[in-house]
Amino acid sequence: MSHSWQKALISGSSSIKKALRIIDSEALRVALVVTPDRKLLGIITDGDIRRALLDGLSLEEPVSKIMNTSPIIASDSATKDQLVALMEKHQALSVPIVGQDGVVTGLETLHSALSKKRYQNPVFIMAGGFGTRLKPLTDNCPKPMLKVGDKPILETVIKSFIASGFNNFYISTHYMPEQIHEHFKGGEELGVSIFYVHEESPLGTGGALGLLPDNIPQNLPLIMINGDVLTTVNFERLLKFHEENNADATMCVREYDYQIPYGVINGEGNRITSMVEKPVHRFFVNAGIYVLSPRVVNSVEKNERIDMPSLLEKHMRDRQNILMFPIHEYWLDIGRMDDFKRAQVDIHTLGME
Repeated sequence: MSHSWQKALISGSSSIKKALRIIDSEALRVALVVTPDRKLLGIITDGDIRRALLDGLSLEEPVSKIMNTSPIIASDSATKDQLVALMEKHQALSVPIVGQDGVVTGLETLHSALSKKRYQNPVFIMAGGFGTRLKPLTDNCPKPMLKVGDKPILETVIKSFIASGFNNFYISTHYMPEQIHEHFKGGEELGVSIFYVHEESPLGTGGALGLLPDNIPQNLPLIMINGDVLTTVNFERLLKFHEENNADATMCVREYDYQIPYGVINGEGNRITSMVEKPVHRFFVNAGIYVLSPRVVNSVEKNERIDMPSLLEKHMRDRQNILMFPIHEYWLDIGRMDDFKRAQVDIHTLGME
């Protein structure tokens, strides 16, 4: 992702001369025409400007007269491989990244997408649960090792991080750890490093942080994820969001809708003041993915039993610097049999096989 893409944003009333200056100075070869709330209207390339000059337009004319209003764009959930394939298919050197609401969130260039960045940030995967709700499948197999498609859930999780440039993994185990050790070993076959920490007794969703070795990178945020989560979240953008906001911790959240199946009556005393038929309430719920600063990771004592909400609440009281990162990408917590069956179908359309 180009770090200077915001400089490529201009309004529809800006002059062609300004667009030309941006294209020349920022080396992005494109200017993005947006509304005041940053919704994409069109793009302008050097070729668009040359054609305008050949048609006799002045450089003082507004860019709205020459912009391409139907440009090739990419979703902000697209992976690097998908972006490269898109640009190669359309022979484009860059592509705007646009969210579901039409707002520009970035600009990816072919050069940047092909230059694979490597992240040394530790990735900590919680894989110690019993998977009780998936019995009898988990009677002889830890839940993260159940196969979705042709590989274990945990392998899919690890490979999704590898595709984003991460290579430094830690796995917390408890239930049937030998199966996980035997399958992944030290990560040699995947070209990464995998280390294990073992919970002798369950320490809660956050307690395993206290078991991490002293030699993990001490100056880098850690990404933590439940080992039964199947998702297409862009981990690079998640990490960048955390770092840019200098957060103590960032929690990924999902929007959850709950519809009350009855008409809701509001009143004062015995007088009805309003009636709402089957209202829908919307909440943000924990998605089981976090980015944690070293200060949060190091605050957990060895063998301390603590859940992640309690850990984050403690730091919220201290500094009020815990953020949430709403995700709209695919996300599935494989906790129940229905979820497991759904994952078997979804995996074929996610490009994660």
